[in-house]
Amino acid sequence: MASADRLYAEARRQMVLTQLLPSKVIDERVIAAMQMVPREEFVPKAYRGVAYMDEDIAVSSGRWLMEPLVLARLLQEADISDSDVALAVGPATGYDLAVLAGLASTAIGLESDAALAASASQTLAKLGLDNAPVIEGPLAAGLAKQGPYDVILLCGAVPETPDALKQQLAEGGRLVGVVRPAGAPIGRAVYVKRTGNSFAEREIFDAGTHPLPGFERPAGFVF
Repeated sequence: MASADRLYAEARRQMVLTQLLPSKVIDERVIAAMQMVPREEFVPKAYRGVAYMDEDIAVSSGRWLMEPLVLARLLQEADISDSDVALAVGPATGYDLAVLAGLASTAIGLESDAALAASASQTLAKLGLDNAPVIEGPLAAGLAKQGPYDVILLCGAVPETPDALKQQLAEGGRLVGVVRPAGAPIGRAVYVKRTGNSFAEREIFDAGTHPLPGFERPAGFVF
C-alpha cells in the first residue's frame, strides 16, 4: 500500500473511532461500509487532506457532502438489508451513494447536476461499484420508474419531507434525511416509514446539513 493510501486508511479508521463510535453509531454493517469507501476520492483534490473531518465538504458551487456522522446515523436508522433497493437523492460526487451501495442490493443515485452525475459515475466505476448507477434528473420528482424503494436517502437538507418521494416508498419502506426550513439555524434528521397509505414520521437528531437544490418552496404573494 502506498504511503498516501496508508494515511487515508488511517484517517478512515480514526473517523470511525473518534466520530462514529462515540456518537451512537453501533451498526457493524454501517461501520464496515464507512470504513471501506475512500471518501478522499469523492472530494476536490484540494480538500483530500481534510476528507474525513467531521464537517460537510463543498464539492461544487452550492453542493456539499454531508459530514460522515450524519450520514452514518441516517443509514443506521434506515436499517438497510442486503436485499433492499435504495435511492440516493442528490449524491453529488457519489460518496453517500457508494456507502449506501455497500449496504443495499442496488443503490440508485438521482443527481440533477450533469457534471456531478458524470463525476460520480466515473468514481464509482473506478471503485468497481457496479450496483450503484447514477441517473440524471430533477431531485424533487424522484425516480418513480425505478421504484418502489425499500430505502430513500436524502443527501442534503430539504425544507419539508417531500411527498413525491414518500409515495415512491415500498410497503415498509423507510426514508431518511434532514429537514431544515429556509432560514432555520439548524435542521432535524427525520425517519419516515410507509405502512399502506400512511407515513409515520419521527425526528431523530439535530443536523446542520446544507440544503439540496430543487426543493425550495415557491415564493408566496406579499401584500
